[in-house]
Amino acid sequence: MKKVLDWIDDRLPVISVMKNSTTKYPAPKNLSYLWNFGSLAMMALVIQIASGLILAMFYKPDVNLAFSSIEHIMRNVEFGWLIRYLHSVGASFFFIVVYLHMARGLYYGSYKGPRELLWIMGLVLFFLMMATAFLGYVLPWGQMSYWGAQVITNLLSVIPFIGDDIVIWLWGGYTVGDPTLNRFFALHFLVPFIIVGFVLLHLWALHVAKSNNPTGVDSTKKEDYIPFHPYYTVKDLFGVAVYLLPFLFMVFYLPEYLGHADNYIPANPLKTPAHIVPEWYFLPFYAILRAIPVKELGVIAMFGAIAILFILPWLDKSKVRAATYRPIFKVLVIIFFLNFLFLGYVGMQPADFAYHIGSFELPLVWLGRLSVLYYFGFFISLMFIHKIEKTTVPKELLEKGLDNVKNNG
Repeated sequence: MKKVLDWIDDRLPVISVMKNSTTKYPAPKNLSYLWNFGSLAMMALVIQIASGLILAMFYKPDVNLAFSSIEHIMRNVEFGWLIRYLHSVGASFFFIVVYLHMARGLYYGSYKGPRELLWIMGLVLFFLMMATAFLGYVLPWGQMSYWGAQVITNLLSVIPFIGDDIVIWLWGGYTVGDPTLNRFFALHFLVPFIIVGFVLLHLWALHVAKSNNPTGVDSTKKEDYIPFHPYYTVKDLFGVAVYLLPFLFMVFYLPEYLGHADNYIPANPLKTPAHIVPEWYFLPFYAILRAIPVKELGVIAMFGAIAILFILPWLDKSKVRAATYRPIFKVLVIIFFLNFLFLGYVGMQPADFAYHIGSFELPLVWLGRLSVLYYFGFFISLMFIHKIEKTTVPKELLEKGLDNVKNNG
């Protein structure tokens, strides 16, 4: 067998590449369990593609049959209910681990050089994930699917000159209908394989730049690194076991908990739901859209909330990566995380929701607008706080032969 593998490897060095990327890949020896989210996202992607392929064998992308085909999968296909719940709950858990992965990268400055391209590749993956999730949300052809597609695709009409043409092309006509469903199904099937390609590029960029670590310090000493296998493969397997506990609990006991009741009603173009909301993982961005009364500015702000992440490596001027040694940045980034969760809460509520304190009425939309200001203000502040921030990098870390990390204090 060894001779056969060597013969193959001489002609197509797949095995040697895999060894260099796993068993021989040097990883910082101080990585915590916060670095497990990347491998968990990979596993979640595999679950989504595998379950999606099976569902595609039974799904009918037809406005007259789509809703019924979902019911057929749930009731008549053997273990169809399990495959569908793995797919629907898996989408939510996929976003959970990706959001945590991004939050860890933001807190520990993993977007800083030499990992700018790694960060950008990750954001491209995030954007493709959001597109795939939106396309998939339309496929059950329930009330929320139909009206969600109607509202979100209409946002593209704000693009000057070509916006209306793009919307008509997406719809396949002048309203959301059968051609729309067919196109969304085809794209929902295709984009995950594009995601796989970008995942490979993301891993390639990671192995070139090497993993960041909790100190934010790239040591030049060999003793600060250990082989990825077996040390981190075992650690990742433990993370997978922990991940599967809540995931499978949701699949078997609370599979519909994160869904919307209106989406279990067949789509009706003549009856608008009282409160149109996207899936929970879109709610912060939906709140940003809704917080601005001018439609065009709201769309710009919503897409700008993602676009600003692409230039984050150049906005943050500090030479120190990890928030551990940046007291002002640490406070600001923790508030940013809480603010992001609050935006999700705002997006979940009706547009006219308000708090009543005695005779005083506080519309939630105004709190949402303050949250939007902080969201963008956080990124703008990164251009200036390094001038007043006194960092606290320990001396022993600075003695590891680093040229790219300096103590601003």
